[in-house]
Amino acid sequence: MVITTCPKSYVTGESLALVEEFLIRQRLGGVRAAELDARRVEAFLVLEKALEAETHDGQHTRRSSR
Repeated sequence: MVITTCPKSYVTGESLALVEEFLIRQRLGGVRAAELDARRVEAFLVLEKALEAETHDGQHTRRSSR
């Protein structure tokens, strides 16, 4: 099998599960890193950074459109 693109750019079932788990944990009051394996900690840090950027960009867009 040969592919011409980076396979990491594809969304997998595991990716979706991590996003759902992240959102649920956020709703329930956050995440304790000591309770998670390294893969989840890394995923949750990436998702947290993306959420912060999205929130910041959204606030900037709302201020600009007024």
